[in-house]
Amino acid sequence: MLQIKCPYCGIRDETEFSYHGPANLHRPAGEASQKEFFEYVYLRDNPRGDHEEIWQHTGGCRSFIKVRRNTQTHEITGTSWPNEKITKVRKS
Repeated sequence: MLQIKCPYCGIRDETEFSYHGPANLHRPAGEASQKEFFEYVYLRDNPRGDHEEIWQHTGGCRSFIKVRRNTQTHEITGTSWPNEKITKVRKS
């Protein structure tokens, strides 16, 4: 099981969190073309290696956090608030 560090609650099991998608994905403006919306909704990268994602601590404080996770090993190497730079997780 993955362990995710919530900046507010501390280290918790992944079962307390919900995945919300890539952290670098931004919704097109309201006046964007149909093609831009299509690409936003359906055309996504499938990265290999470290990737930043948005998760929500649904079983705790309900905060959204940014998580850096390796998509090959599932190792979580850092977390932060969505608007901050990710800090490394200390190994115990």
